[in-house]
Amino acid sequence: MAEKDAVDRIVAQWKKVRPDLDLRPMAVVGRLGRLAAVVTRTVEAKLGEHGLSLGEFDVLATLRRAGAPYQLTPSELARTVMLSPGAMTNRLDRLEERGLVERVLDREDRRSFIVGLTKKGLALVDAAVGDHVANEKALLSPLTQAEQAQLDQLMRKLLDGSRER
Repeated sequence: MAEKDAVDRIVAQWKKVRPDLDLRPMAVVGRLGRLAAVVTRTVEAKLGEHGLSLGEFDVLATLRRAGAPYQLTPSELARTVMLSPGAMTNRLDRLEERGLVERVLDREDRRSFIVGLTKKGLALVDAAVGDHVANEKALLSPLTQAEQAQLDQLMRKLLDGSRER
């Protein structure tokens, strides 16, 4: 059995003062929160080695996943990464200043423009995503492949259930 952690200590304290409560949900949600913080810090640190924030990586990765010629409209990007149009504009401004994306007029709609990866942006996101996936693999390394699959299915089920609220 695993060594007692901070969540176990918190639950034990609550058990003393509120023995009438089923505290198993508190333990699970507490560990989920702590794990989310660890994952976020670890992912941000790895992306930082490439000079990217998580948000910047999201934009570059979304363009990369779109396939050649790695272009989308700002509204398509904003929808995919769940940002407001204003926040997307700010993010695109920063990426464009760094030469990672470019905005070109949309040939089909001259009132709009298309955002595309530059060669520099493509090279950066390809390097970053390779390290990102290796980093995620390392984060999951305490689990077997079967445990990872089981965890994935359990989290999917939990997420599906939370959409009802």
